[in-house]
Amino acid sequence: MPDSTTRLVIFDCDGVLVDSEAIACRVDARILTSLGFPHGFDDMRDRYVGIPTAAMCADIEARFGRPLPPDIAQRLLDAVLAAFEDELEPIPGIAAALDAIDLPRCVASSSSPPRIRRSLEIAGLLNRLEPHLFSATMVARGKPAPDIFLHAASAMGVDPRGCAVVEDSVPGVLAARAAGMRVLGFVGGGHCGPGHAARLAAAGAELAFDDMTDLPRLLAAQGGTRA
Repeated sequence: MPDSTTRLVIFDCDGVLVDSEAIACRVDARILTSLGFPHGFDDMRDRYVGIPTAAMCADIEARFGRPLPPDIAQRLLDAVLAAFEDELEPIPGIAAALDAIDLPRCVASSSSPPRIRRSLEIAGLLNRLEPHLFSATMVARGKPAPDIFLHAASAMGVDPRGCAVVEDSVPGVLAARAAGMRVLGFVGGGHCGPGHAARLAAAGAELAFDDMTDLPRLLAAQGGTRA
């Protein structure tokens, strides 16, 4: 069971720090459809938010029964980052929340290191979080497996039971719970529709919230804090 005292806050990136999921779902759906693998926005959001690109591509190939282009991951990354340059914004209130949390923090994301770093740069958050940026490419299994969260906790020198994770996806919540960590579900991103809070709660989030400025209070109220 999670410890009663939070010693490390682990943030997912997409949909928690930056409001990127709706942009990425739209772009990925366009690229995949143009290549003969038709997907809509809802398909991408409901099936693939929160998991690594490699796992998404493997699932698409299995469903369609044929391979994607060998450079598909790079094509998707390039297209998404190009859209981010024009459209990406930080989650409202996240900068103030980060500044108010007097605890070690890190990022543990299903995205690749270049996407994590550039997203945070565009959003003006990189200096609040670097160098502690962990990607699913650093571990054997992506979310919903617990590997990325266990890796982040180990790298930060904190027992998993003392970690609080902020997540916006069902795979992310499942991964954090499998790692033995407490999870707060964030539902304030542009991709979160009706019923999303209930889905995160069913996956194991101890609460759901939609205003990032509430995070420092919620962390303190739900488990206490200690640097």
